[in-house]
Amino acid sequence: MKHKLKLLVALVVLCSSAFAQKNSLPAKKGHLIGLHFNLADYKAPTGINDPISGKVYSAIKEMSKGVSISYWKGLTNKIDFSVKANMMLRDYAAIYRGVSGKSEIGIELEPTINIRPNSDAAKISPFLTVGIGGGIYNDKFGAYVPAGFGLQFNMNSVTYFFAQSQYKFTLTDKVLGDNLFYSFGFAQNISKQRPVVVIPPPPPPVVEAPKDRDGDGVIDAEDKCPDVKGLASLQGCPDTDGDGITDAADKCPTVAGLAKYNGCPIPDTDKDGVNDEQDKCPTVPGFARYQGCPIPDTDGDGVNDEEDKCPNEKGTKENNGCPVLADFSFNATNVQFLTGSATLTTNAKTELDKGVAILAAHTTLNVAINGYTDNTGNANTNLALSQKRADIVKAYMVKKGVAATRLTAKGFGVASPIADNKTATGRAQNRRVEFKGNN
Repeated sequence: MKHKLKLLVALVVLCSSAFAQKNSLPAKKGHLIGLHFNLADYKAPTGINDPISGKVYSAIKEMSKGVSISYWKGLTNKIDFSVKANMMLRDYAAIYRGVSGKSEIGIELEPTINIRPNSDAAKISPFLTVGIGGGIYNDKFGAYVPAGFGLQFNMNSVTYFFAQSQYKFTLTDKVLGDNLFYSFGFAQNISKQRPVVVIPPPPPPVVEAPKDRDGDGVIDAEDKCPDVKGLASLQGCPDTDGDGITDAADKCPTVAGLAKYNGCPIPDTDKDGVNDEQDKCPTVPGFARYQGCPIPDTDGDGVNDEEDKCPNEKGTKENNGCPVLADFSFNATNVQFLTGSATLTTNAKTELDKGVAILAAHTTLNVAINGYTDNTGNANTNLALSQKRADIVKAYMVKKGVAATRLTAKGFGVASPIADNKTATGRAQNRRVEFKGNN
């Protein structure tokens, strides 16, 4: 393989020398159409990504093969844009079905940017390439990122030979694996030749016309601004911004405006993009959809109506503008259970009845019921107990008329204690149910 590459490079260099001419070459590539032969090695990435496994480069006969049609265009003298349409043969189904079959055709489209240290006029020039590619492999879509390097052999900017080596990083593992990709081919310049510029003969003598010093087509005798080019419609005076007001009378001569603003545009005092004539809040920045006014906050809770899930009821920013049970006469610490059980105490039921009444009065309020325990006993048992307690509270409130969709229940066991589990008082505080907004 190495001997063949050396032979190809030597032939191209000899051909380039034979066809070289002294005429100047174009500053950047024209439009090229190319044809390429491709090889893809899917084993090599195993050794590259896992050096311990050793090199596993495939022999040429084991590689996937294909052809490409390409288009090239110079963006600058050192940067080219190219796009390739690849047709590759491989058993793609073996990748995502795990069963080998016959070789199938993969169709790929691969736009890239190619950057050279030398100008395009150089006979031999290395370049770096990077891009994005995608294709259809049997009936699956795959995507990848190609990156690598190549050599460009320029034969008088008419024919180009390319040799490229890329590593293709797959973006769809189950459709197309990483691979080393080799491409060899040529491209032909199809740009039109620059036309020869013919110098026209000198014009015939012209009879002297009336004087027009500024050359604006308005003779000096009728020109109110004879030394400055202007418009016939403005008696020879200029109007730079084209608003129909001469520059001499225009306070904003380079920006089109209105006569009532002395040639300036309609002002926008608060700089919000809505001019003062249409702005209902001309001194306060706002939005066009609110006629220049800020986004309203109907309930005055500091959360604007577009982000407020309860725009007509004061709430908290943390709860998306909706209230929480703690904002009302509800004391979650009164919701207690008999020790080691999920049985609600009488005081707990009384407090939950208050919560049911609050939810009935505030239909936008949703609640997350979080159950906790102290650290007495087995952690898994406590987690199950905390979930059971949260479920019991939810079931009680649903039974009292609260829609189940407004409540969520989750147990957290001994997590997030609020007091010291080493004391009886602390453990009692940790055996709790918390109520949080869930909007």
